[in-house]
This record gives sequence, C-alpha cells and structure tokens, in this order.
Amino acid sequence: MTYLHKTHEVLHNVNSFLERIIPVTTPLGVVFGFLFPEFFIRLRPFVPLLFGIITFSGALKLTVSEFGRTIRRPSPILLFFLCAHVIMPLAAMLVSSLFFENQDIVAGFVLLFSGPTAISCFIWVSILKGDMALCLTLILLDTILAPLVVPGSVSILMGAKIAMNISGIAFSLLLMIVVPTIIGVFANEATRSKLPDVLCPWLNPIAKICLILVIAANAAAVAPRIRFDDPIVWKAAVFVILLTVAGFLLIKLITVIVKCRYPKDITVIVSGGLRNNSAVMTIAVTFFPEAAVIPTLLCLVFQQSITAVIGKIFTRSSG
Repeated sequence: MTYLHKTHEVLHNVNSFLERIIPVTTPLGVVFGFLFPEFFIRLRPFVPLLFGIITFSGALKLTVSEFGRTIRRPSPILLFFLCAHVIMPLAAMLVSSLFFENQDIVAGFVLLFSGPTAISCFIWVSILKGDMALCLTLILLDTILAPLVVPGSVSILMGAKIAMNISGIAFSLLLMIVVPTIIGVFANEATRSKLPDVLCPWLNPIAKICLILVIAANAAAVAPRIRFDDPIVWKAAVFVILLTVAGFLLIKLITVIVKCRYPKDITVIVSGGLRNNSAVMTIAVTFFPEAAVIPTLLCLVFQQSITAVIGKIFTRSSG
C-alpha cells in the first residue's frame, strides 16, 4: 500500500468518526464558544471563509447530470419546498407568536425555519439509505435560492415588526453558500469528477472541523449577552425541540398523504426537517438583535440528536 493510499485511509477513518459523532460535535461547538469566548471570537472575521470551505466541500459531490435526472420528476422537489419554506416558517411564526411577546425571538424562530437545508442532510440521507440524487438536488436548489428565500420569508412573515438588512442578508448568503456551491459544481464537472477524488478525502474531515469552529465563533459572539438562568431561554429550548420534532412529523404525514414512497420520502423528510443552523446563526448574529439568535443557538444543541432518533424510526417504518 502506497503512502497516499495509507493517508487516504487515515483521512477516511477520521471523517467516518466525525460523521458518527455529529450529534455531539455541533453542541460541542456551542460549548466551546461559551467557555472560551475570548479565543473563538477572534475567528469571527473568518466565518465566511470557513463556511465557504464547508459549502465547497459539499458542492464538490454535486453533478449537473444528477440534477438533470432528478429535476425531470419534480414532485418531491415541490413537496420539499412546500414543507420547508411555506408550511414550517408559517407554523413557526404562529406558534412562537402565541407564546412569546418578544418579537426578536419570534423573528429568530421564523429565521430558523426559513433557513436553507443543512449540508449535513447529505450525511444523514446516506446513513438512512435515502435517494442521494434527490438529496443533492435539493441541497443545490435550496442553496442557490437561499439569498431570495430566507430574507423574503422573514420579511413577508415579520413585516415591519423587526428591522432587517435584507440586502445584507442576501449578500452574506450569496458569499457563504451560493458562490462556493457554483464553484464546487463547476470544478466537479470541469474535471469530470477527478478533482473530488483528490480533494474530498482531505476536505471532508476539514469541513467538519470548520463547522465546529463556525459554531464556536458565532456562539462566542453572543456568549456575554445570553444567560442560561433566564427562564425565556429554557422556554425557547422547549419550543425549539417541539417545533423541530413537529416539523419532521408534519413532513412525514404529508409524504404519506401524497404517497411519496421510500427512499424519496426519507430524503424529503430529512432535507425538509434539517436546517443549516450554522448559516442561519451567522446571519442572526450579524444582522439581528441578540434575542433572535436564541432559537438557532438552541437548535444547534438538539437538532442532530433529534434527527438521529427520527431518522431511525422513520426508516424502520418505511423499510
């Protein structure tokens, strides 16, 4: 075995280990940010770059041919957008408005459930044996449309209740998500998938480390102003868990009603239920009041663990 093969094997093992502990690593980023804010706050200027690496790493796996084959049967795609960007943001606004007087927190819930699907849904769909081509297509479409969908959803649902820099949010999403995605897909196509074979063994574990650093840097930015002895934080935690679980269950129900079958159903459920919390939190920290960060910060702690449990239950019921 050559030195290169040994290196790739080690990198593969490291990446596999990091994938298995995803439910632990994302909360760990929050813990690091709160315990060592003076250190991780220094990374804030580099968050767009770190996030660009994460997005580029995921985009290298995308191909135009897979996208083309999947887009010819658009019903699961339309179902995803209906659930993820119409029903869930609206439900988040209605529920949070009933139980929270603070409009900044309501805006935080709307922002959280308006965010693009998580890059990590690729990992979960792979683990749960879903439709990978559909998953990659959803990531690509949702990523490209994020600068329009995210600020548009929050603006429509919240209106004049909260001040927002719509153009700033759109531009930030463009730099962090859309541009690296386009570069990644173009690089994959231009090299006929040769570049991913060279870079992905290195980028896959690096991207997961970058994710922890992004979360820690964003958590450090709000650490001095968020108190975990504040009852509103615990109340928000309960609703984050309830709304996240409800989101998965609601999408599952809709896939049953419209007769979306396995493996497409598990792909739509995971992609629709998971949110790119690190991107949403970066937007919240940069453009919103501190209270608006609370829902996403808490979702970072619980989302991956909830996905692990929900995914196993739904896969067992679909199999």
